[in-house]
This record gives sequence, C-alpha cells and structure tokens, in this order.
Amino acid sequence: MEMKRLFSIPVLLASFNAAAFAWPPAQAEHPKEEASVIDRKIEVFQHGVRPEWKYQAPQQDTFIVMHPKIVRDNAPLYVVLHSAGHDVFSCVNCTKTVGNHDIYRSPDDHFALYLDCRKNKGDWWWGGMHRGDKELMRKNSGGETKPVERRVMATVAWAIKHYKIDPNRVYLSGNSMGGSGTLGIGLRHGDVFAAIKANVPAGVEHAFQRMFLSPKKIPNGVVFPDPPICIDYSGHNDRWSDGHDLFSRAMNDRNYAFLCYWGPFGHANNSANIKKSNDLIDSFDWLNVRKDQPYPVFANASCNSKLPWPDHLDSKEAGQINAFFRWNNLKDTSEILEMSLFLISPNDLDTKFKIPTAATTDVTLRRLQHFKLKPGAGFKWEFGSAKGEGKVDELGLITIPGLKITATPATFSIRGNF
Repeated sequence: MEMKRLFSIPVLLASFNAAAFAWPPAQAEHPKEEASVIDRKIEVFQHGVRPEWKYQAPQQDTFIVMHPKIVRDNAPLYVVLHSAGHDVFSCVNCTKTVGNHDIYRSPDDHFALYLDCRKNKGDWWWGGMHRGDKELMRKNSGGETKPVERRVMATVAWAIKHYKIDPNRVYLSGNSMGGSGTLGIGLRHGDVFAAIKANVPAGVEHAFQRMFLSPKKIPNGVVFPDPPICIDYSGHNDRWSDGHDLFSRAMNDRNYAFLCYWGPFGHANNSANIKKSNDLIDSFDWLNVRKDQPYPVFANASCNSKLPWPDHLDSKEAGQINAFFRWNNLKDTSEILEMSLFLISPNDLDTKFKIPTAATTDVTLRRLQHFKLKPGAGFKWEFGSAKGEGKVDELGLITIPGLKITATPATFSIRGNF
C-alpha cells in the first residue's frame, strides 16, 4: 500500500508538469476580479515551451484572446505587447477605460491577442534592450532573435490558424516597453504583420540590433521580407525617445516605410491628451493596410519637419515624417504596376498642421505581388507628365528619386524594359 502511494505521487506530479508546460495552448480560467471588464468575450490560455524557442529551462506563459463583438471567419488580428508597468491581465484591464493606454484597445471587429513578458524574468523587454540597462544590452544585443521573440511569433501563428484570421490583416502594437518590442519584433516580420504601431517606444535599440540598422549592415546571406509599414509616435521631451534621430535616418536610408509623429507630450499613453500636442497620431489608416498589396516608401521628402532630436528636446513644436502622403493601388500584373500617389487634402484631414500642396520625395516600391523584376533589370516609369528609365538595384528594389507629388492624384506606372 505504501509503495503504491510513493509511486503514484511522482506520476501525478509528472502528469501535472506535462499539462502545465504543454503546447498547443490550453484554456485556463480568467481571474474572477477581471472576468467582466469589457463587453467582449475573453479567453485565457496557458502553455509551456517548444524546443525551437531555445529556452534554457521550462516555463509557463499566459496569453489572452479578445473576440470581436461579432465573430466571423477571416477577421483581422490586433496583437498587443504591454509596457513595463503591466502584465497581460492588467493590459487587458486597461481597455475598459478610454484614455488608459489607448493603443491597447483593438477595434470592435478585430480579434485581439495580448501577450506577456512579465512572468518570466528572462523575457523582459520582449527580448530587447535599452541604453539604461547594461545587462540587457549585453544579453540581448545582436541579430539573433531571443526565445521570447520566437514565442511571440509562434503564438501569433497559432492564433491566426485557430481563429481563422485573415493572414493579410495582422497588426502589431505596443506602448513603452511594448513599443520597443513592436519595433524590434515587428520590423523583422513583414511576412506576418501588415503594419505596426508603437506608442512612445522605450528605446529603439531592439530595432537597431535585429534589423542591423546603420552603422551596421545586413550580413551576407541574411534576407528580410519587406517590412511592415511602421508608425511611431514619441514625445521628444521623453528620455525614452533618445535616438529617434538615428532611427529616423536609418529607416529613411534603408527605404523602410516610416511615419513618425512627435511633440512635447512626454511618455504619454492617452491619445486625446497626445493629440493636444500632435493631432496626426491617428491620421493614417494603418489597420486597412494589407500584406498582400504593394506599398510605396517615401524617403527624403521635402515636407518633413525638422527633427528635434538630439539638440532641441525643449522645443514646444510638434512635427512629422511622411504624414501627408497617400496612395491607391490600381494594377499589379506581371507586366505593369500602377498606383495613384497624392498628398492628403485639408478637406480630408482636420489638423493644426499646414498640409502642403506639393512635395518632392524619392519613391521605392515594396511588397510587389505580381510585378517583379530581377536585380539589374531595366524598367520604364511614368508619373503624370514625367517619365524616365531606371534599373532595379542589387536588393531587387525599384526607386524613383525626386518625384513631385501634389494634392491631385496622379498615376505612377512601372513597366519592365523588355
């Protein structure tokens, strides 16, 4: 009898551990005090680790899925990375109050996925780093992704499959530490995220390391998918925003799609308060960007504001990069690509900013679906009355310098020089 009892205890413990550290995720009970914070269905999941994530020891993690008000197949997915002051439960709890970390709140017609990096110490800062923590810089620097980053991407993939998400409408967002993670994780995974948005990211070092941004170069043999369109709004009087001059320049020089808004709003997370300083932060419809459609990258634009970093952090002025450019995709075939390029009109955007009537900018095309030319291939382009020829660069990118874009839409077309 005693021998049976001694034998059964380890068996029960082994069974418990196997369940606690299992994958795929298993549903868990939502804490009672937070079970009805909002009027949308919430599911809590727990899981263990997978070998390919390369954790050094077993651990258990939790994530939460919030359903849209009307559930349907092929819905979009809104992914949220919390700040250093929250965990996954308090992050979801914020969504019941307008003005409390507004970036955490997903549209009513989206599924939302809330992840956690607080429970397990090794996952801190979403696998990234910031200048104020030398140990994080030492531990997490470099181009190799960390276990928490692999866990995040595996969980997103699971949610896409489990909830029959539209794979072309997956979006990543985050505040502060989660904003840093949004940049560091999101930019590298343009094959998953259509667009990303970071609210007062607490450091840009994560993005610099994972994307090998200047002065680094992408190593030979490393190929990144075209990155998601990136939106970043930061207070230039916030110490966490240090380095945005370097980040903005690196994004521009790499021809990555980047919209940046700033002002003297500190480390704020209340959108209404931020808009008192910069009312452009929600002006671009990032949640209708699709991963299966081409987009233009605007670089060296004449209508960009002068950056306040690093020498004018006491400025009272708000500013923007690429805030006024818009486009519509018209045609993408194996023979021709056409899109309409224009500046948004004051009739369509109510803002304190003076919207330009014309601007010059370099235009690079990314995420081409059907129109694809090999590096070195020739092409012909037309934009309104302007026309010319060019060659695809060594990375396979098509760039036209110095286009003059106005508030009147004009068709930009590219054909192979066959």
